[in-house]
Amino acid sequence: MAYLAVSALSHVGLVREHNEDSLAVGPWTLCGTVTDNPQTLLFPFGTPLVVAVADGLGGQPGGEVASALTVRRLSRVGRALDTESNLRDALKACNHDVYAAADANPDLRTMGTTVAGVVLLPESALAFNIGDSRVFDVGQDGLRQLSVDDNPPLAPGQRTTNVVTQTLGGRLEFSEVRPHVLRHPLTEDARFLVCTDGLTDPVPDEELNGLLQEYEDGRAAFELWKAAIEAGGPDNITLAVVRIGEWSPPSP
Repeated sequence: MAYLAVSALSHVGLVREHNEDSLAVGPWTLCGTVTDNPQTLLFPFGTPLVVAVADGLGGQPGGEVASALTVRRLSRVGRALDTESNLRDALKACNHDVYAAADANPDLRTMGTTVAGVVLLPESALAFNIGDSRVFDVGQDGLRQLSVDDNPPLAPGQRTTNVVTQTLGGRLEFSEVRPHVLRHPLTEDARFLVCTDGLTDPVPDEELNGLLQEYEDGRAAFELWKAAIEAGGPDNITLAVVRIGEWSPPSP
């Protein structure tokens, strides 16, 4: 019997005063919480399951509100995200949610968020993102980024940037989004990493891959978080490690 193991945590880091990240794992959401203790959740494999992170825009009020609105909608409609079209429509609806909430509260006028995640289906996975939070396939040959960074081109020698060219909300006037959605085939031992840039900015891909090759589940999530903290923890850190496993009931 196949199952899905999802190990996740969300942490403020060492520099920010508040955690503006949010997380959804199926019906479970974590918004603005701070923990360095990964939670591992098990789900039966077969029903669509969404795993998503949202990174509220820093430097603008209401980032935590925008990210929470986004993951809560995705969590609520998760079982309906079984086609690329349904997923795109849900992400566009999240964008409308953020703008509507901003219009209703002048103090939140320019709030916004990125989002990234994966929907696990019986025979494939739908990787998606808007902004620069990321989704990786974790294979034996290394990490393969499935998401598409919405950043301007980097200058020579520049590894990261704080500039995001597409977000949910984040502007004074309503702007449509163009979600990145990729259908990815599943293998019986598939693994994924979904994370905000609080992990990928300070920790190089080579180090992420080394930790994911060495550890699984909650231990992998903890070691990834620790690597970001040891690199200075400059931003909120939210991540989920997803694994397909096989369970056999004990013999009578």
